Amino acid sequence: MTTGRLLLGATPLGQPADASPRLIQALAEADVVAAEDTRRVRNLAKALDVQIGGRVLSLFDRVEATRVATLLDAIEAGATVLVVSDAGMPMISDPGYRLVTACVAADLPVQCLPGPSAVTTALVVSGLPAEKFCFEGFAPRRGSARRTWLATLADERRTCVFFESPRRLAACLRDAVDQLGGARQAAVCRELTKTHEEVIRGSLEELAAWSTGGVLGEITVVLAGATPRSDVSTLVADLVDEVENLVTGGIRIKDACSHVAAGYPEVRSRQLYEAVLTSRRAQQSDEGEPDPG
Repeated sequence: MTTGRLLLGATPLGQPADASPRLIQALAEADVVAAEDTRRVRNLAKALDVQIGGRVLSLFDRVEATRVATLLDAIEAGATVLVVSDAGMPMISDPGYRLVTACVAADLPVQCLPGPSAVTTALVVSGLPAEKFCFEGFAPRRGSARRTWLATLADERRTCVFFESPRRLAACLRDAVDQLGGARQAAVCRELTKTHEEVIRGSLEELAAWSTGGVLGEITVVLAGATPRSDVSTLVADLVDEVENLVTGGIRIKDACSHVAAGYPEVRSRQLYEAVLTSRRAQQSDEGEPDPG
């Protein structure tokens, strides 16, 4: 049986001191270091005062498929291959998946050197529920695809974590307001663990307004889970009378719906408006029917 193995090493998001002792040892002892960016891994090694002992090989998205056979042969021959991404855990929106599946299929050892991850770091500092969550990778680049994707999260009850480019963040948050409602809670985590780390928490509407001035750095967004639709429907129905009372006082129906919905993060004014119209149609229908007695 081969003594070779594949190691997946989590690298610091920003602070070199977050590197684990096992990662430092692997950088020094691995026969091959397959890195998403060879310059970055060399800079990391320098910051950690460790000499990379083996061959350094690039392993980024466009070349991963062509590198698998070579790395697989090396492991079968007894080599230790360490895979590292630019920051965080390999395979989490970073290269590594093809090589891992090839090793698993060939019954070769695969081990993980755990450590930093932007996903879990953002989740725990967001202030949002972390018992159940999902990770969505990078938000779609194109507006139409992004809006369609956001619509699929409308009923997602788990907290959702995703990555976004700082250049597209403002547009993404505006689309989120349109698709999910401005009151949905979220957090934008910028430059996690780095000198200029910043976590902005609030409603999607507040975050969209904040982002219009432009944002720099690595971005991770955490989105609160949706309130169950059945619970929202019940609440909306209960609020119809409150809207009607305001309308009776002289307020326009749409303004009344907006005013009432503002006090309930899970309710959108459009939902409430449609519920009021449905209630009125039902009343008119009942008044028009003959008395069954």
